[in-house]
Amino acid sequence: MNDVDTMMTRARPGAATGAQATDRPLRPAATLGTFERYLSVWVALCIVAGIVLGRLLPGPFQALGRANVAQVNLPVAVLIWLMIVPMLLKIDFGALHRVTEHWRGIAVTVGVNWLVKPFSMALLGWLFVGWLFRPLLPAEQIDSYIAGLILLAAAPCTAMVFVWSNLTDGEPHFTLSQVALNDTIMVFAFAPIVALLLGLSSITVPWETLLLSVVLYIVIPVAVAQVWRRSLLARGGAAALARTLKALQPASLLALLATLVLLFGFQGQQIIEQPLVILLLAVPITIQVYFNAGLAYLLNRWLGEAHCVAGPSALIGASNFFELAVAAAIALFGFQSGAALATVVGVLVEVPVMLSVVRLVMRSRRWYERGAAQSC
Repeated sequence: MNDVDTMMTRARPGAATGAQATDRPLRPAATLGTFERYLSVWVALCIVAGIVLGRLLPGPFQALGRANVAQVNLPVAVLIWLMIVPMLLKIDFGALHRVTEHWRGIAVTVGVNWLVKPFSMALLGWLFVGWLFRPLLPAEQIDSYIAGLILLAAAPCTAMVFVWSNLTDGEPHFTLSQVALNDTIMVFAFAPIVALLLGLSSITVPWETLLLSVVLYIVIPVAVAQVWRRSLLARGGAAALARTLKALQPASLLALLATLVLLFGFQGQQIIEQPLVILLLAVPITIQVYFNAGLAYLLNRWLGEAHCVAGPSALIGASNFFELAVAAAIALFGFQSGAALATVVGVLVEVPVMLSVVRLVMRSRRWYERGAAQSC
C-alpha cells in the first residue's frame, strides 16, 4: 500500500451473508479506479479552484455562504451527508457492543483529544505566534491569532473523521462510538477548556452551533444510514449492500471535493490578501496534527491495540471540529478578527495534512502489526 489509492475501501461483494451480515461490518478490498488513485491531486486542484472561483464569482459564493443556521452552513452540511452516509452504511448497530474490545483505543483517543491537544496547541501558539513569528505578524492581532488556534484545537472533529477512518480501513463501530463519546464530552468540556487557556472568567459558547452540528453531522446521517441499511439487507442481503456501497463511493469522493471548492471559495479573499499570515499560522497547526496523530498511533501500538483502531484513533486525535471553531471565533472576536482567520487556516490545512497522515498510517501498517497484540 504505497499510495492513497490503496487506503480507500470498497466492500467485497458476497463478503457476508445472512446472519453474518449483522455480526460484523463488511471488510474492504484495496483495488481502486483512476479517480481514487489520484485523490491527493484532485484535492489540490479543488483548493485552487475554490480560491479562483471565489474571486471570479463572489456573488454565488456569498449567497451560499449566507445559507447558515446557527453558524452552520447548510450546503456544506448536505455535502458532508453525502460523504459520510456511505461509510455509516457499513455500521451494524447490533455489533456496537464489541467496541468494548477496543477500550485501549478509546482511552488513548479521549486522552489525546482532551488532555493533550488543546494544551499542546496553546503551547505551540505561544511559541510560534507569540514569540518566533511575532515580528512578522500584525502586533494588534497576536493574541487573537493564538485564541483562534486554541479554539481550533479545543473540539475534536465530528464529521470528517468518518472519511479519515474509511481511508485507513478503520473499524467503523469504534469510529462511531468514539465520535459519539467525543460529542458528549464536548458539550461539557469545550467551554471550560477554552476559558482556562484563554484566561477568561467566562466565555460565550455558541451552543446552538454545537448542538445543531451534532444533529446534522451525526444524528440525521446515522438514522438515514441505518434505515437504508436494513432495507437493503431485507431486500437483497449482503450482496445488495455491497453493490450499493460500491455505487456510492464516487458520490462520496465527489462530495468531499465539492466541499473543498465551497470552503475555499468562501475564504479565498482572505487567503490571497494575507499569504504570509496564512503560511505562518499553518506552521503550529501542522505540527500539532502530526504530533497528536503520532502520539495516539504510538500509544495504541504500545498498548497492543489493532491497526484498524489505531488508524482512526490517530486521525480522530489529530483532526479538528473546524465548523465549531470558526463559529466560536466569530461569536467571540468578530468575523474580521485574527481568531476567525486562524480557524479558517485550520480548514486550509486540515484536508491535505490529514491525507498525508493517512498515507503514513497505511504505509506503516506492517511495522505496526509486528508490535500489536490484536489484529483487525
